[in-house]
Amino acid sequence: MDRQITNKTHDDFIERWAMFVKNNPDKWKPIHTAFINDQFRKSEEFYARLAKTKDGKKKIIEIFGIKNLKGYPSLQ
Repeated sequence: MDRQITNKTHDDFIERWAMFVKNNPDKWKPIHTAFINDQFRKSEEFYARLAKTKDGKKKIIEIFGIKNLKGYPSLQ
């Protein structure tokens, strides 16, 4: 039941966003760009914090499947 509600809410949001984009061709792009940039920023902040923890660098190497550590001096 909860999954159905979540899907419905998500679908409603997608429809509202699509209508906003359609009706506001000059307004949606800066909003979307800020959202995407924040996603990258939050990801970078997370991995920087993770790298400072015990075995954090090892976890990052495993997450990304890094084989050539020479290309990532900050992980050595």
